[in-house]
Amino acid sequence: MSIRQYRPRNNRRKGISANQSLGLFLLLALTIAIQISYPLVSGDSLRYVTIITVVAGAILMLMHSLLSYGFRYFITFGSVTFLFALIVEIVGSKTGWPFGNYFYDDSLGIKFFGVPILVPFAWIMMAHPVLIAARKTIPSWAFIYGGAGLMVWDLFLDPQMVAAGRWTWDVVGPHVPFQPEIPLSNSAGWLFAGMGLMALLNLILPKERRKKGVNSTIPDIFLGWTLFSGVVGNLFFFDRPGVALLGGIAFALWISPYLFVISFGKPDLLK
Repeated sequence: MSIRQYRPRNNRRKGISANQSLGLFLLLALTIAIQISYPLVSGDSLRYVTIITVVAGAILMLMHSLLSYGFRYFITFGSVTFLFALIVEIVGSKTGWPFGNYFYDDSLGIKFFGVPILVPFAWIMMAHPVLIAARKTIPSWAFIYGGAGLMVWDLFLDPQMVAAGRWTWDVVGPHVPFQPEIPLSNSAGWLFAGMGLMALLNLILPKERRKKGVNSTIPDIFLGWTLFSGVVGNLFFFDRPGVALLGGIAFALWISPYLFVISFGKPDLLK
């Protein structure tokens, strides 16, 4: 008779290596550096900066999702977000619902049914940090908080891209305050489409972190940078103080509960 020692299986994988962590921070720094160059270039250089910014940001968030939550999360998040965004954008550009009537310029590269393949990668870039914030802040209503996060991000994104000629709106009816070139229906569309994506991702993606030693620092920094760059860029480089005011207030109001939760813990009201 032999006695074998039982060792329970550890369901949590090892933390990422120092080199992997360094790589994530270097990619974050690269993404921010490329964004900083945006108002300093023009012409084809501006087009390339736009494309590289989106690709770098999407890769950053995909890599963070892989190292933080594992391969299943990574592949599910990336594929579902890409397909959801592509379908919504195709329907939106063809029918005018839910965003309003718009069409994309050819400057963003290869299109699929009128939608640049690049566009869903922009959704990936923001959906990952927004979903993390929503799940930490109000788990039971993550889809509402997350959808609002994507909507307030677009208050910075759309004016910048329309000004650069990346897409054009047919404005009928009321427009977004301080943004006469963008219909108010776009903000409503982003809210509802964002809630749909957040509800789907929150349902199908595992909630627990898969690996030790990985936190949300990089997505959190990216959210903070989005707010800071949106305000500073519109105030000092794009001459759009109204956009800076509206987007800055909306984004700050959205992110404040999340900052409170990660700084002081979650109050009973948000549980």
